[in-house]
Amino acid sequence: MAMNFHRKLPIPQEVKKEYPLTEKMEKVKAERDESIKAVFDGSSDKFILIIGPCSADHREPVLEYISRLRRVQEQVADKIIMIPRIYTNKPRTTGHGYKGMLHQPDPEAKPDMYKGIVAIRELHMSALRDYDFSCADEMLYPENHRYLSDLLSYVAIGARSVENQQHRLVASGIESPVGMKNPTGGDLSVMMNSIVAAQSGHTFLYRGWEVTSDGNPYVHSILRGYLDYSGRSVSNYHYEDLLRVEELYEASNLTNPSIIVDTNHNNSGKKYLEQIRIAKDIVHSRNQNGDIKRLVKGLMIESYLEDGAQSAGEHVFGKSITDPCLGWEKTEKLIFDIADKL
Repeated sequence: MAMNFHRKLPIPQEVKKEYPLTEKMEKVKAERDESIKAVFDGSSDKFILIIGPCSADHREPVLEYISRLRRVQEQVADKIIMIPRIYTNKPRTTGHGYKGMLHQPDPEAKPDMYKGIVAIRELHMSALRDYDFSCADEMLYPENHRYLSDLLSYVAIGARSVENQQHRLVASGIESPVGMKNPTGGDLSVMMNSIVAAQSGHTFLYRGWEVTSDGNPYVHSILRGYLDYSGRSVSNYHYEDLLRVEELYEASNLTNPSIIVDTNHNNSGKKYLEQIRIAKDIVHSRNQNGDIKRLVKGLMIESYLEDGAQSAGEHVFGKSITDPCLGWEKTEKLIFDIADKL
């Protein structure tokens, strides 16, 4: 047999019942949802920063990072809404490498999916309960979204998943904003088609059920750069790129046209320090053009406690074991610089 079935995992409803939200957590989440949606529908002019580690690898450094982010959030709350990245499942181009906390709650231990489900729920719950942060995660596996659906205020669809039918249809039934990244090859029509699909209602198969969705008016684009035919990184965050996406939105007649710009990945050529310059460049573009200011709602920044990246066995507290990230000192300074220029 090609697949070995080990055990039946509990359904999301069972996990939510065992690890429930308190009334206070539900209230904080609802208030944050409304404030974030208000940015995407244009009724708020605040700026969104989806910010945090490339991957959530260990509970303690992630929560230390979030505790620091909370202190900064309080100082820039008049201009910025921060949505911490707690990315608990990671796409791997070749299938090899650390696949995230969902697979391995301990990066040096063998995979354990049940422990992973519990670990990622408890981590997101801690961010909400202890720091009043409802967070962002990537929807790598659409069937697993319901384990966290009551905790997330933002969902990202990755560059390798954006053309997938199931990701698009499940996004159409999510109540929070969902960002669709441009694909790794850079074809913006793929990204725009995914937004059209996810803003529409559908009937489809999900977790063994026939379900219908209403369509999600808060689905939008994430520009992350791309690879050209020769494998070189090409950025797509520049002034002219933003105007091009504005034209595509106008032609598509979509609801709540919005862009989040990913400052890392192929936009930076995976040179993580370039995120500082790119973030400032995008804020400058917004300040030069009212249409761009209305369209670009925020940034996605990869940041952790320590600069750079390490292998899983090095054990440097708060240093990424996947893509390199900005360290805390540079992150804090960048957030205050962005706030000053908004």
